[in-house]
Amino acid sequence: MSVSSIGMESTGYRVFSGGIWEEKYGYARAVVAGERVIVSGCTATVDGEVRHVGDPYEQALTAIDIALEAVLMGGLTREDVVMVRYYVVEQRHFDPVGRAIHEVFCKVRPACTGVRVAGLVDPRMLVEIEIEALRT
Repeated sequence: MSVSSIGMESTGYRVFSGGIWEEKYGYARAVVAGERVIVSGCTATVDGEVRHVGDPYEQALTAIDIALEAVLMGGLTREDVVMVRYYVVEQRHFDPVGRAIHEVFCKVRPACTGVRVAGLVDPRMLVEIEIEALRT
């Protein structure tokens, strides 16, 4: 999946991906607040469909791609990411999701928190990822 296929748009202070949950629940993909870009939780949902069902590693990579596209639309880059938060449904998913985060952010080394949750909005979703970026 190419992040450019997601079709995000920016209004200057808000970034929207057109995702079904943003419209249904009334939130933006990301908010630009001064020198910060705060990205809402991202899953592996593209064009209304959950991708990579059953694969937490690939779902994490897709969610990170979506989140980083929002960071770019907000005017910052991967190198500006200072915080990654991720939520997994099963204990055994920490390692594959951590591997995906390492592959993407190895040289950046943002702060990171991983939490196990009871479930996400769609049972096919195995991971949700939030990112914060800061212009330094």
